[in-house]
Amino acid sequence: MIKFLLSRLLQAVPVLIIVITATFFIVHAAPGGPFSADKAVPPEVIQALEAQYKLDQPVWRQYLGYLGDIARGDFGPSFKYPGRSVNELIMAGLPITAELAFYAMIIAILIGVLSGVGAAMRPNTLQDYVPMTLAMIGICMPSFLLGPLLVLVFGIQLELLPVSGWGDIPGDKILPSITLGTGYAAFIARLSRGGMLEILSQDYIRTARAKGLRETTVIIKHALRGGLIPVVAFLGPAFAGLLAGSFVVETIFQIPGIGRFYVQAAFNRDYTLILGMTIFLSTLIIIFNLISDLISIWLNPKLRDEVSNG
Repeated sequence: MIKFLLSRLLQAVPVLIIVITATFFIVHAAPGGPFSADKAVPPEVIQALEAQYKLDQPVWRQYLGYLGDIARGDFGPSFKYPGRSVNELIMAGLPITAELAFYAMIIAILIGVLSGVGAAMRPNTLQDYVPMTLAMIGICMPSFLLGPLLVLVFGIQLELLPVSGWGDIPGDKILPSITLGTGYAAFIARLSRGGMLEILSQDYIRTARAKGLRETTVIIKHALRGGLIPVVAFLGPAFAGLLAGSFVVETIFQIPGIGRFYVQAAFNRDYTLILGMTIFLSTLIIIFNLISDLISIWLNPKLRDEVSNG
């Protein structure tokens, strides 16, 4: 297991270097600059600002200097938030984004697992068709469409729930969490159904049923552990995706998380903030993928044997 862990960590290093390099040069190749949108600023002031942030240096020198800063864990200062570093902005928005992702994941797991397991228990029946049809709709409906629909129905027409903010008004976390979690609930439902159908056809499940065990006992004690392995493998990248993909939901519901900083950084051409957010989110994706792989290996004896023998 330690050999597998070290191998995956070593593989992550070139991936991060490629992400850093590609993002750095793409951002610097975009037309304009972080100070080009400022109005009525004399050219000498622009030159002074560029010198202060080392933007007057050749791009390759800026790149090497930025690699050195990252090696020290410093993402640099923000161009559009004077006096604040990228590290501070990430730490300010991360707790809110992580809380949103956590609530969305809880919703996705509860709805997805219950729907998928229920569908697998009665395949090719109405109990199967209805949740799987809804799951397909959930997969096809993007959050930028679902969010405004929920706002229109529950916020404006029914006036049941707040439509913006985070933690200021009771119930303002419900609609964003549902919006962000629905698509992942649909994926989990389909993965749960597929995994459970495969496990329920195994010989040891038929043996458990032949012994006269109740169906609920067979499902909970014998089938769930193996049937939900695809879901466990999906949870790592899913949670990382929730963190990285929350910027749409945060923009719709005016949530002050890192997603909104990311969007504003793109509009403001805030080079360091774009780079810092990209590197940070890429690292999270790698970490959560690794965690999900380790949990899958722990749950699946075959994978444990393969890792041990490899």
